[in-house]
Amino acid sequence: MTALSFPKARYEAGTREVGQGSFAYLQPDGGWGLSNSGLVTSDGEALLIDTMFDYAHTRATLESFQRVSPAKIKTLFNTHHNGDHCYGNALVEGAEIVATERACEAMGHESPGMLAGLMKSAPGMGLVGEYFLHCFGRFEFGGIEPKLPDVTFHGHFSKVIGSKRIDMIEVGPAHTGGDALAHVPSDRIVFTGDILFIEGTPIMWVGPIGNWISACEAIEAMDVETIVPGHGPITDKKGVARVRDYLSYIRDEARKRYDSGMSALEAARSIALDDFANWGDSERIAVNTAALYREFGAKDVPSDAATLFGWMAQIWNDKNGKAKS
Repeated sequence: MTALSFPKARYEAGTREVGQGSFAYLQPDGGWGLSNSGLVTSDGEALLIDTMFDYAHTRATLESFQRVSPAKIKTLFNTHHNGDHCYGNALVEGAEIVATERACEAMGHESPGMLAGLMKSAPGMGLVGEYFLHCFGRFEFGGIEPKLPDVTFHGHFSKVIGSKRIDMIEVGPAHTGGDALAHVPSDRIVFTGDILFIEGTPIMWVGPIGNWISACEAIEAMDVETIVPGHGPITDKKGVARVRDYLSYIRDEARKRYDSGMSALEAARSIALDDFANWGDSERIAVNTAALYREFGAKDVPSDAATLFGWMAQIWNDKNGKAKS
């Protein structure tokens, strides 16, 4: 098995102020597991948006935020259930945790222990194992104790921190079943969770794609100046439009192939990414195509993560000329 290698950062890591008392913590290069976090502060209180994939990365996030603000974190908002946005919840002591009902339900089904077991097994799993290590080899999942939300909501939920109102807006199912945004009107900021991957390929575990496109349009309609994605560098509405364009493009290209009778994996291999080819993790087209085929009505397209990671591993291997099964 080849040695692990990770891409070079294309933007700076760490915390930056994005509003008057609002901050973003960025983890380049925004690939697998390298998510962003946010902190909204006012009058000595704070709301944290998302924790990280393991305790080490969450501690680094919290320590970085502490260096720029002494505000006490009263509320923790998880934008969705994927582990790279909630596995560090237990380290935020004393905070009330908020998420959508669907996100909370899904959190109970994705165990850090399962990932820890897969990490141990990966060296003997051939190409899929090498791809798994490529994606997650920098994280330590052992010993993580999941901490579920205390408060759940459907639709909209608002929280006042000091003198600031944060509006949590459910926009899923899209990337996952329970995606939500955090909008800070006074600072003209929105934290989007994984509705936005900037300079990285979005991955649609659930769909439908129309909901995701609508979520992008909702962000574009907001009175915001600064947009903090779930992964990648801080962006603006041009970045949102690029994600929306990608989603529309793959929808249309997948539909052509579905109508022609091409299999989902064959379709994923054949879609030319053109203007999006330089985005990271382009092999996620396999998951996106599978979700689209199911949406179009296909009954024989898998939805389980094991098979879909296998599909991504094949395309990743083709692209990089790396491991052989």
